[in-house]
Amino acid sequence: MIVGPNREQQELVAAVGRVVDAFDAAYWREKDAGAIFPHEFAAAMAEGGWLGIAMPEDLGGAGLGVTEAALMMERVARSPGAMAAASSIHINIFGLHPVVVFGTPDQRRRFLPPLIAGRERACFGVTEPDSGLDTGRLKTRAERDGDVYRITGRKIWTSTAQEADRVLIIARTSPMDVGKKPTDGLTLFYAPLDRRRVDVRKIDKMGRHAVDSNMLFIDGLEVPVEDRIGEEGEGFRCLLHGLNPERILIAAEAVGVGRQALAAATDYARERVVFDRPIGQNQAIQHPLAECWMALEAAWLMVLKAANLYDAGEPCGAEANSAKYLAGEAAFHACERAVMTLGGMGYAAEYDVERYFREVLITRIAPVSPELIKCFIAERVLGLPRSY
Repeated sequence: MIVGPNREQQELVAAVGRVVDAFDAAYWREKDAGAIFPHEFAAAMAEGGWLGIAMPEDLGGAGLGVTEAALMMERVARSPGAMAAASSIHINIFGLHPVVVFGTPDQRRRFLPPLIAGRERACFGVTEPDSGLDTGRLKTRAERDGDVYRITGRKIWTSTAQEADRVLIIARTSPMDVGKKPTDGLTLFYAPLDRRRVDVRKIDKMGRHAVDSNMLFIDGLEVPVEDRIGEEGEGFRCLLHGLNPERILIAAEAVGVGRQALAAATDYARERVVFDRPIGQNQAIQHPLAECWMALEAAWLMVLKAANLYDAGEPCGAEANSAKYLAGEAAFHACERAVMTLGGMGYAAEYDVERYFREVLITRIAPVSPELIKCFIAERVLGLPRSY
């Protein structure tokens, strides 16, 4: 029965907390206001060895599981940095998992140690403007010419591309109608992000300003054959190995942001006096905050269940998706309630909850929508006919 982290995991969370707590709210407000990447925070996490928490030990990682990674990312997000802090290192934690599983020994030696040490930064190029969640409809193509592939197309919502050295990118190497399924013709690459061939354009967005999101316009990006991950045409299968860990970590981060917002709201409710009594004495304040706590705790149990199943090598698609859904919803409502608890001051940047609210929305939207998760559960768990 899952009841919480063991002693070693508790010590891990405490150690992460000592790094995270060195970066206060003023630091993150400045990064958010100026849309400045938190280089100092990312460097501190790399220096502590945290970027390789789930990477192989022989390559410089800690060799721990997704459970430990989730515990770490929850603590990172349960801080004034909230989603910006988590997003600044998120891709390093899970993104190169396809390389761990499907990469050659040479690829793992070349690609993983620089990422773990923080010398290189990666980004993720999957989503396209015209396909959204319909991965089988991706149009970006990769054409082989001898020892290189040339990639041409567009990607959107690629986080940290302004800072990244490489991109884990999926592209079509054969037409959609060639294989049994449209995804059969997709191939995965870990490509150098050559700015001469890739125009990276920042997207002005609602929140998480410290971590950039971008659209990539790719024109003949050359990728050596030895940088292809797995076999040609097997890219989607390779990518699937990273999807459940991604959902688990996003869920953990959502819980962390929700808990951070809830703590801010309860602190304010204890201290704010109106009509000669703290507003936290009023049930109209108490009850919504209590509901938020219960929802976050329930979501966290599903995060731990999904992570434990993954680490045990058991199927966890339903649990990983459910964790992402439950955590995203619970965190959103906690952040919304934090703003409402603070009232007018909840709208003020100096109290931070408006930033948490703006940032937490991404955990509902990405990497998969709440609606599609419901479709997945209805079909795969309840056995209902596919609706899309």
